[in-house]
Amino acid sequence: MLIVANISLLKLVVFFIQKIVVMAEQEYGGSTEALPPPPPVPLDFSPEKAEPAPVEKKLLRVPMARRGLGKKGRNIQILTNHFQVNVSNVDGHFFHYSVALFYEDGQPVEVKGIGRKVLDRVHETYHAELAGKGFAYDGEKSLFTIGSLPRSRFEFTVVLNDITSNRNVGTSSPPNEADRKRLRRPYQSKTYKVKISLAGKIPMQAIANAFRGQEYENSQEALRVLDIILRQHAAKKDCLLVRQSFFHNDSNNFVDVGGGVHGLRGFHSSFRTTQSGLSLNIDMSTTMIIKPGPVLDFLIANQNSRDSVSLDWAKAKRVLKNLKVQTATSNQEFKITGLSEKSCREQTFILKRRSKDEDCEVQTSEVTVYDYFVNHCNIDLRYSADLPCLNVGKPKRPTYFPIELCTLVSLQRYTKALSTFQRASLVEKSRQKPQERMQILSHALKMNNYDAEPLLHSCGVTINSDFTQIEGRVLSAPELKAGNGVDIFAQSGRWNFNNKRFFESAKVEKWAVVNFSTNCDIGKLVECLTGLGETKGISVEAPLKVFEESRHHRRAPPVGRVDKMFEEIQSKLPDAPKFLLCLLPERKNCDIYGPWKRKNLADHGIVTQCLAPGRVNDQYLTNLLLKINAKLGGLNSMLAVEVSRSIPMISKVPTMILGMDVSHGSPGQSDVPSIAAVVSSRQWPSISHYRASVRTQSPKVEIIDNIFKEVSDTRDDGIMRELLLDFHASSQQRKPQQILVFRDGVSESQFNQVLNIELDQIIEACKFLDEKWSPKFVIIVAQKNHHTKFFPYGSANNVPPGTIIDNKVCHPRNNDFYLCAHGGMIGTTRPTHYHVLLDEVGFKPDELQELVHNLCYVYQRSTTATSIVAPIGYAHLAAAQVGQWMKSEGTSETSSSQDGLRNAGPVTVPQLPRLQKNVASSMFFC
Repeated sequence: MLIVANISLLKLVVFFIQKIVVMAEQEYGGSTEALPPPPPVPLDFSPEKAEPAPVEKKLLRVPMARRGLGKKGRNIQILTNHFQVNVSNVDGHFFHYSVALFYEDGQPVEVKGIGRKVLDRVHETYHAELAGKGFAYDGEKSLFTIGSLPRSRFEFTVVLNDITSNRNVGTSSPPNEADRKRLRRPYQSKTYKVKISLAGKIPMQAIANAFRGQEYENSQEALRVLDIILRQHAAKKDCLLVRQSFFHNDSNNFVDVGGGVHGLRGFHSSFRTTQSGLSLNIDMSTTMIIKPGPVLDFLIANQNSRDSVSLDWAKAKRVLKNLKVQTATSNQEFKITGLSEKSCREQTFILKRRSKDEDCEVQTSEVTVYDYFVNHCNIDLRYSADLPCLNVGKPKRPTYFPIELCTLVSLQRYTKALSTFQRASLVEKSRQKPQERMQILSHALKMNNYDAEPLLHSCGVTINSDFTQIEGRVLSAPELKAGNGVDIFAQSGRWNFNNKRFFESAKVEKWAVVNFSTNCDIGKLVECLTGLGETKGISVEAPLKVFEESRHHRRAPPVGRVDKMFEEIQSKLPDAPKFLLCLLPERKNCDIYGPWKRKNLADHGIVTQCLAPGRVNDQYLTNLLLKINAKLGGLNSMLAVEVSRSIPMISKVPTMILGMDVSHGSPGQSDVPSIAAVVSSRQWPSISHYRASVRTQSPKVEIIDNIFKEVSDTRDDGIMRELLLDFHASSQQRKPQQILVFRDGVSESQFNQVLNIELDQIIEACKFLDEKWSPKFVIIVAQKNHHTKFFPYGSANNVPPGTIIDNKVCHPRNNDFYLCAHGGMIGTTRPTHYHVLLDEVGFKPDELQELVHNLCYVYQRSTTATSIVAPIGYAHLAAAQVGQWMKSEGTSETSSSQDGLRNAGPVTVPQLPRLQKNVASSMFFC
């Protein structure tokens, strides 16, 4: 009886848990990972309470399931770079083994890149002990087999010929005679110990389950094994591996972009689960590499210098660190650790030599690096005497080589930020028309010959050689309204303002022109701007004054030049101007831009527009007026459905639209604070007016940690409180009952953190303002950094603007779709991949897809549909502009150890100055 009672009680508990899960699915618009009740506990941000709420008391949100497919639009047949994969063996298991590498003395191997060579030698030497099994090795700590190895633990010893030894001449402790004899050998042997132990197993059935949206975590692990097999397949062909992209060392694949840097074209290959099954996604990929050759040639090109005399050696040291060189004195490779403090002629080291006497006494003498190579090694040095030496040794035991004896080896990645010129050159030289890209991808699949890969064959994997054919839909471009109710009809995602006025025109008054040493006929520029402004409905008054920069200030630092200009403005004008038109001497990356923007917006509250006049014509001035009008509070155009208040689910219920993005420092700048920007719509029912809120945060942290602050202070009320109060003030004292969040910059592995960390902070901000206020949320992530491309069937052109795909190549369970809103004029169109993580509002598929499409037509800076929704575009602009503020100050914090979306605690970062009130709600970022 007791057992029966316990079983009944258990059934009752299970019943209630299932009810809670169902209620949670209805509440969140998707499924949940159910943990024991009670329902979610609000996050506590107070510093006094260090103990977090137990995770068991929270229902974690997970991405919602698809509710159906869209039907609107004209049907179109499309080919995509997904190749159908068949898997015949789903009954076995992948066995996962952990790998640990040690030197002969038991010290762990920390050098990257050696693992594959060691494991290849293990496979050659111990083939019988491994029962002849092949394996897939990820190059680090994981190894996978199909079926198990004979034992669960192995210990192997292998010997490799190491060519990266740092023992050589030019060291502060030079080798003795015995060392010299060894150095004459081309290679040196090194012994490694390898420990392999069973870590787990993954059923191959998980791949089939992924097609049905089941066992997602297990399925991802199984697909990871298949991707590792692809990486290993490429590694055997001596490719450069960059995640799932592979690059062959072929001269036909190199693109010179200047600055001693090459773009290297390669291919991305990865397995993806889709609605139609497993597919192999193949696309073109590009990585940046150092141009191999003499080190000095690279430095001169990289710094765009005339010769070695004008090189910035501090910058050279940063660029060269960790690069590999080969020396003319041997065929060995070395890693650069730094530069000598003195020139080759002055840098000394202690040379130890054994005497020829019977006592073999060691004699020491201090010699310069230059003298050693010229007099002891009989090497003629032509230009190294007055240049620093390369240090390839350790900090306490440096090893120096004259720079002219060192050559950069091939296939070394360049991880520094590209200049504007380099980026433009890369785009220009790397683009392919759709038909050309298809031919290259077909050839790549044929050349890779994956069907001959033994491990894939053992998995029963076969890959179709044809592009997958799918059905897409083309949404009609939304109708736009210009001034006086005039209709604008977009053609191929583009429109113009010829003979049209702006929908809402601002007035340019109390303004002045500032000229930072630009050669320009300012009188004619103002005349043309005024005349064209009148045709667009903008009243442009005559400027109060034109301020020319003094010649004496041109060589001052950027901040100093800006300060001097403002001193003159304040001395010549009785009141602060409302608008400043600023002429910059350089079109891109002008160092005046950051401090100028900061001075205007944060210190004086003045709207400003910068330009670097080159060819000034009507189109150029129209684009300029688009930005000026938006910044001064006008609107260039509006959606017709926005004007008539007929946007489904939006126009009848107060709705706030957010765009969120985080901008990080350039590659290699791990100490630069990240910039978080959130833009929000205002003046509901409009979805075209926006304002921005920007904060700094710890370097490389993707989560936005300033969304909500429970304790308000005079400096910072938190991002969401600021935006919610603005929405309320600008929308007839209404609180948003619906909040739509468009998030950029996060990967699929971070979706749950967006849903459970950032969303919770937004909810807390709402609750702080009104405890009873519970708006409904829609969370959408937009991704541009993916490898899916679309090609219209039977056409050599790009897919038409408005093309949307939500079938066959989308996720088998989750709610996602691809949209090409813009017209691809050059190269191959890159669609934006939208993931609907949460929908509490209850949009129908067509309603939500059409809203996203419409939001690509409200970007006030241009007269074309944008490739991503305007709120995200604005957030990106705001973060980039404020990043220029930080760059102008040379800000550099030391914290760089944060991991992705994990908030590892408070880090001291510089606080941004707040915008002046009269510009804080403007579209200053336009």
